[in-house]
Amino acid sequence: MDKPHRGLLLTALAILFAMAAVQDILKPFHLEGPTTGLVFLGTRLSGSSNLVMSVVLAIFLASYAVGIWRMNKYALTLGFIYAVYVVFNIVIFSIKYAGQDTGSAAFLVGFVISAIAIPWASVILLWRRRDELV
Repeated sequence: MDKPHRGLLLTALAILFAMAAVQDILKPFHLEGPTTGLVFLGTRLSGSSNLVMSVVLAIFLASYAVGIWRMNKYALTLGFIYAVYVVFNIVIFSIKYAGQDTGSAAFLVGFVISAIAIPWASVILLWRRRDELV
């Protein structure tokens, strides 16, 4: 059986998820500022929980990126799990940190739209091509 061709959009998404994995693995080093930490289920983590969950999420995202790159069936499952997680994460974070300075309104709107659209776009693309996944 011939290996399916990913196409430009899925290739770009695989690269984006690989970059997100690198970004998450670097969170414990506070390169983006002293309050930088992974947000997991709406809570900004710090200390050892930040380290552990950053590694876990980075491995998850790297596995997802590889799955998209190779057009593996498991990528669809990981994509759905991640897309649902992102929505829950944003909703819980918004409720938990309501009223705090988390950035300008324009930044937040752009962030929320892209944070939700990118994972769901990859799920939709993989779903449409599910018969081609190996």
